[in-house]
Amino acid sequence: MLGAVPLIYHVNQNNQDVIFIQTGAIGGIAVHYLIISEKPKKKFIELKRLTGDFTFVEKIGSDSMSLYIPILELEKVTLKFP
Repeated sequence: MLGAVPLIYHVNQNNQDVIFIQTGAIGGIAVHYLIISEKPKKKFIELKRLTGDFTFVEKIGSDSMSLYIPILELEKVTLKFP
């Protein structure tokens, strides 16, 4: 059985473009983030399962050895990034 597909979020906060993912469960939640130079131009990240390599893509492809992760655009968040 496959697990749930993770979601990656993008937000512009304090004039910084930030992409982040929330992991964990209640009592152990962590947020992993990356400050990027500009807003993502594509809608998905294609993650190669065997190598860990990734690229930004516009749509879900047909590569069965890749995981396609949507990038959701948020208007604002309550999280505070440095």
